[in-house]
Amino acid sequence: MESELHSIGELARASGLGVGTLRYYDGAEVLTPAWVDPQTGYRWYRPGQLADARLLARLRRVGLPLAGIRAVLGAAPGSGTAARVLDAHLRRLEEGLADARRELSLIRVMTDQREQPMTTTPAEVRFTVLAEELAAALDAVRFAVGGDPGTPALAGVLFEPDGPVLRLVATDRYRMALAEVPATTAPDRPDGGTIVPTALVDALRALLGAGAADAEAEVALTLGGGLVRAETGGHRIEGAALDFDYPDHRVLTRLEPEHRIDLSAAELRGAVETGATRTLPSGPNGADCAVTVLTLTADGRLAVAGAEPGPGSTSGDLRVAVNRDFLLDALRVGRPEQLVLELGGPIAPLAIRTPGREGTFSLLMPVRVPDLG
Repeated sequence: MESELHSIGELARASGLGVGTLRYYDGAEVLTPAWVDPQTGYRWYRPGQLADARLLARLRRVGLPLAGIRAVLGAAPGSGTAARVLDAHLRRLEEGLADARRELSLIRVMTDQREQPMTTTPAEVRFTVLAEELAAALDAVRFAVGGDPGTPALAGVLFEPDGPVLRLVATDRYRMALAEVPATTAPDRPDGGTIVPTALVDALRALLGAGAADAEAEVALTLGGGLVRAETGGHRIEGAALDFDYPDHRVLTRLEPEHRIDLSAAELRGAVETGATRTLPSGPNGADCAVTVLTLTADGRLAVAGAEPGPGSTSGDLRVAVNRDFLLDALRVGRPEQLVLELGGPIAPLAIRTPGREGTFSLLMPVRVPDLG
């Protein structure tokens, strides 16, 4: 019999697997020998098992877990099992690579900020914007301001001059909102930014509300030197800026989406308000919150998925989970008729845009759901 079989040493040399590795996979019942010598315990393999051993070596090199290796090697011909296992593993690898890229981007930002921190502007900059447009921008970002005492830098709105526009940014780490306001007069030095604390943001919004009847009313803003000043209609408010480094929002806004879907804002709001949810840790400090799962079906429609994957869903459907209340907050901003949703995958931020307002949009961080594949 031995003359018709490969010894374990021969199989190891021909497949690239070590003898110890072959013994391990025998014990795991993945690649068992055809015959074991009862006297010596030496393992012998059929010639046909060489192909399995070589396949096993490749599956190990791509990091397929033991359960997946067992499923591939044990798959019945024509069942499609091996293809499904390999496709699922490829998706995990791609998601892991996306996670690694995002983490490396954040690490680069953190290391850059150690050398050139994004601090408040050291000297004053002055510019003028329309009161009506500044009020709309504040409304577009206010819901995303952080309230966690452990992250005081997020307890306000970043006012960031950028050439002919003033950009407003707010985030609580679970969502981010951005808005742009055209400046009628802009500073010569659009460097840095100023974090306007929440109380001063609300006071500014109240001041703008008092003069909202005049569509041409302007606001003169002065930022820098640790102070914020706003003047309009003979009224003036000022206060101290927050003296912290603000996170670099460009890390997330540079991400390229894979899908852009145009849809009715009212229909999406209705679907989210009445659709199924799951309860998962998705709020500040890991609190349990309702989570909505959005799915992109095979025909390109965006829908709210059921509480569990339904019989019509497939492993190829894109499914993105987000905090339901955060999603509704973002949909209420400006009450638009149409929306553009940008999706990059189950672990990429969900972008919510309004057509015609390129610089004003919201980002929601995805919630990890184990059975979304």
